[in-house]
Amino acid sequence: MKTLSWNINSLRLRLPQLAVLIADQQPDVLCLQETKVQDGDFPTSFFLEHGYHHLQFAGIKSYNGVAIASRLPISQPQRHDWCQRLDARHVSVTIDGIRLHNLYIPAGGDVPDAAVNDKFAHKLQFYAELADWFAAQPKPLPPTLLVGDLNVAPLPDDVWNHKQLLNVVCHTPVEVAAYDKLQQASGLVDAVRHLTPPPTKLFSWWSYRAQDWQASNRGRRIDHAWLSPDLLSRLHSATILVQQRGSTQPSDHVPVVVQLTK
Repeated sequence: MKTLSWNINSLRLRLPQLAVLIADQQPDVLCLQETKVQDGDFPTSFFLEHGYHHLQFAGIKSYNGVAIASRLPISQPQRHDWCQRLDARHVSVTIDGIRLHNLYIPAGGDVPDAAVNDKFAHKLQFYAELADWFAAQPKPLPPTLLVGDLNVAPLPDDVWNHKQLLNVVCHTPVEVAAYDKLQQASGLVDAVRHLTPPPTKLFSWWSYRAQDWQASNRGRRIDHAWLSPDLLSRLHSATILVQQRGSTQPSDHVPVVVQLTK
C-alpha cells in the first residue's frame, strides 16, 4: 500500500498539481490536509476519474479540511472532533486491515504563549486530548498508520536552525513535549526518521515569504507519518517529495509518501 499525504493548501486550486502527482507516484491512498472546501463542494468527480472510488472527508468553508481518497476499499470511516470544535481536522478509516488516521493539527498562531494566544492554547489542547484518547485505546493498537500536518518540527535536524527557532511556533520545547507525549501515548514510530535518522536534515515546509525557497532552504519538517511497530517490517520507503515545492503555484508544504509491502 502506497500512501501519499499532503497539506495541499486549497484542494480545488491545486487539482492540476494533484493530477500530476497521481500520474507520477500512483499512490493507492491519498491523505490531504487543509482542503479548504465544504463537504457539498468536494470535487468527488476528480477522484472518481482517477480511480479513487472510496472517499472519506470533512470540510468547512475556507479553512482546514481533511480527506482520504482510496483505490482500495475502506471500512469504519470516522470523523473525529477535538476541543469541542467541528473544525474538520481529523478523519480515519480502515484499509486492508490498517487503521489510517489523517490529521491537520492547528498551527498555533505566531506567539508561543497559551496565556495570550488562543490559537496556541488550542494547539496544545488538541495535542493533549488526542494523546489522552490514544492512551485510552486498548493496546496493542491494531496495525496503524497516522499521517498529516502535525505542525511540529520535533528534532533539531527538522528545522533549518535549531537555536534560532526555539522560540518560534512549531519548534518550541512545549510543543515538542506535546508531540512527544502523543507519540508515546500512541506507541507509533516516525517512519521517515526510522529510515533517515539524524543528523540528516529533512524539511517538508518552506515559507511563501522566501524569495527563493531553495536557495535559503529555511525549512521545517512538520508533516509526518507514524507507523505502529508491527508495520515496520513492511516499511519499504518513507520519503519527502521536496521537488514538489518548485512546481507551478505550489503549496508551502510538500507530500510525504509511505510505501508498505504486503
